[in-house]
Amino acid sequence: MKKIKNISNSLYSITQVRVRFSETDPLGIVWHGNYIKYFEDGREDFGRKHGISYLDIQQNGYATPIVKSVCEYKKSVRYGELISIKTFWIPSVAAKLIFQYQIYNEQDELVCTGETIQVFTQLSTGELSLYAPEFYENWKKSVLK
Repeated sequence: MKKIKNISNSLYSITQVRVRFSETDPLGIVWHGNYIKYFEDGREDFGRKHGISYLDIQQNGYATPIVKSVCEYKKSVRYGELISIKTFWIPSVAAKLIFQYQIYNEQDELVCTGETIQVFTQLSTGELSLYAPEFYENWKKSVLK
């Protein structure tokens, strides 16, 4: 695999997934909607590796619903292929999580790119947080050293 350039000097993770039969159409090609699921696989892995998982967020009284997702398809992926999902956290001063994605096939060809934006909402009320929660600001300080 090629070495990844760190987008905006941000943190990243690499997640490998073998394409399952249930993720493909009758021609054996990954159905387009499953790339959003691959982005989630990448976010979950990133969170576990860097200490900002959905469970960490939930334990601090917040949820982070997705308010925007972008997915650009470059090349088809087929049943049985091993793909690499490179998930980059993009720092922001706003109260949101921004992730960018690059998905590569086994030949190290770029097959998909994307981005998601999540906002912080309070679990107890569902209200949108206008400011980044203290635990998130502390996490950012610890990883941006």
